[in-house]
Amino acid sequence: MPASPANDLQDRYSRQILFPGIGQGGQQRLREARAAVIGVGATGAATAQLLARAGVGQLTLIDRDFVEPSNLQRQVLFDEEDARDALPKAIAAQRKLAGINSDCKVIAHVADLVPGNIDELLRDADLVLDCTDNFETRYLLNDYAVSTGKPWIYAAAVGGYAATMNILPRREADQAAPYEPTACLACIFPAPPTGPVETCDTAGILSTAVNLAASLQTTEALKFLTGQPQLMRRTLVSYDLWTGDFAEVKTTRPRTSCEICAARDFRYLAGESRPHITLCGRNSVQIHEHHRPLELASLAERLKPLGPVRSNDLLLRFSYGEYTLTVFPDGRALIQGTTDTALARSLYARFIGS
Repeated sequence: MPASPANDLQDRYSRQILFPGIGQGGQQRLREARAAVIGVGATGAATAQLLARAGVGQLTLIDRDFVEPSNLQRQVLFDEEDARDALPKAIAAQRKLAGINSDCKVIAHVADLVPGNIDELLRDADLVLDCTDNFETRYLLNDYAVSTGKPWIYAAAVGGYAATMNILPRREADQAAPYEPTACLACIFPAPPTGPVETCDTAGILSTAVNLAASLQTTEALKFLTGQPQLMRRTLVSYDLWTGDFAEVKTTRPRTSCEICAARDFRYLAGESRPHITLCGRNSVQIHEHHRPLELASLAERLKPLGPVRSNDLLLRFSYGEYTLTVFPDGRALIQGTTDTALARSLYARFIGS
């Protein structure tokens, strides 16, 4: 990618450079920075767009899902054509960001973040932005971040509610850290919530809550990426835009009895707490236990006599009665129309193979 002329960049970011917290030096640091966004749905799309517009030099986008019409109400990087084509969100976002800032290198991964690929995908990032929709991935990320000393920012939005938290892990003794460590996710929430958890599919969501979470998260990211981690907030902050309720929980220091920070027991990173089949909301089940390359064109030909099939190099969608199977080249699949894991496994075995 050819570099933009210096004068063009100076003009492009002139209003941001005028802001005392950024300045000329901060803008140059942003251009050299590398950030990873995990989950490019509602919050992730907004966060990625803000980072690209701010001039972050490299963005890595990681998402396992595809664009649907119900996304368009709040997921700002996607349009009706993306939904019609069922484009993977990471790819659709990459294409949109290329038109927003061609000076920003965007790397897209259509993948589920798992113990086996997390280091490969996140190793080069200076900062990781959590925009996921499940605690399984967040606790995996927390394990990885604490084990490597990599900073990350938690963000969540559901209903009218938005929340963020900065996690600055303790570095190893031989690594100089420009900040004091904060609490990690497990310091505040020692275990994931049990029982039913509100999601966008059960509680709905306001696009304004999404954009608040993304704005708070991105602002904290800009502090870090411009070399000012001492300015980052040391609380878990939550705000309900509809009711006006506001809360903060101090995250100043790691909890001395934390299994992650103190005992360094990284169960999620070891894969001990990860089920092979996970529910992923909206009346669907994700199957990620099969790691084998699939030839989607051949699979499409085999399935066409059984029901409607749409496929491209990125994914295949097959409808069978009330169920829709979305299959990716690495063997992962989303089974829509059920939350019964046994039925989902049966459908996968029947149409894709065991």
